[in-house]
Amino acid sequence: MIQCRDIYKSYGPIQVLKGVNLDIPAGGLVSIVGSSGAGKSTLLHIMGTLDHADRGELSLMGTRIDGKKEKDLARLRNREIGFIFQFHHLLPELSAIENACLPALIAGFSEEEGRSKAAELLQKLGMGHRMEQQPGTLSGGEQQRVALARALVNRPPILLADEPTGNLDQSNAADVLNLLLDARKEFNLTCVMVTHDMKIAERTEKVLLMKDGIIVG
Repeated sequence: MIQCRDIYKSYGPIQVLKGVNLDIPAGGLVSIVGSSGAGKSTLLHIMGTLDHADRGELSLMGTRIDGKKEKDLARLRNREIGFIFQFHHLLPELSAIENACLPALIAGFSEEEGRSKAAELLQKLGMGHRMEQQPGTLSGGEQQRVALARALVNRPPILLADEPTGNLDQSNAADVLNLLLDARKEFNLTCVMVTHDMKIAERTEKVLLMKDGIIVG
């Protein structure tokens, strides 16, 4: 489902990725761990086409991605990849359901269809009673549930999560992680999660250790 070959990335004089090779099968549940600055998030962003490698090959679902036009990558991200970040990045002026249905509207679904898809997910995630609330009135855990609904609303086959529980207290972190893992199983997602927390990483099927820009184990 995801294949990286000799991925290199630098920012100015700083070389962040130094030839990463990685294969993740369809339906895989993988965590990437390592110290700050190891290159975990950079690699995840390249896999999600949010950033571009300086050199190397990236394939998603058996198709080479590097070199594609930006409009094609934007369409791919919208329909095939769900993203969750440490900070929820919800639009403050929109309600929970409006935030959650945005990717569906961008994909061309009608407002009625988009809201229906978002409402179904929010109900599953325990947010049915908070759908019309704006993010500023929600707790951190509730905001991350809305972000998870937004990531899943187009039923993408790939879910990429960058420290999805890193900004939450222990109780909310456990709840969000359980919901994420349940969603991964229900929708048969290929999931890659970056985390610094080994307790979270140990909940995944495979743990990859990054150090100094490469995967070492």
